[in-house]
Amino acid sequence: MADEKIKTGDLEGELLTEERVQLKRPDMYRIVLLNDDYTPREFVVWVLVKVFYKSMEEATRIMLEAHTKGKSTVGVYTYDVAKTKVMQVEKLAEQYEHPLKCIMEVEEGGEVE
Repeated sequence: MADEKIKTGDLEGELLTEERVQLKRPDMYRIVLLNDDYTPREFVVWVLVKVFYKSMEEATRIMLEAHTKGKSTVGVYTYDVAKTKVMQVEKLAEQYEHPLKCIMEVEEGGEVE
């Protein structure tokens, strides 16, 4: 069909170009565990193992860092995965009546939630 237009002169003098699409990597989001003075340490470690598939050693390290510094990075994920994991933590914390919180931050450093 494009050959027909060229033959009839509809495109005479026009330059045909191919549009290039630039693909962008998805934004990544850091999940940050926030310290509180009420959630038991064992519960925090259990959540890190259950939701984030951390080893006991890694989960303990993250929990202790949050406890001593006020917060700790749990991991970096795409938006959908990060949002799902934050919601899973909130659901478990609510189910077990603990105030445990974690937030999402854009990997460059801007806070999302």
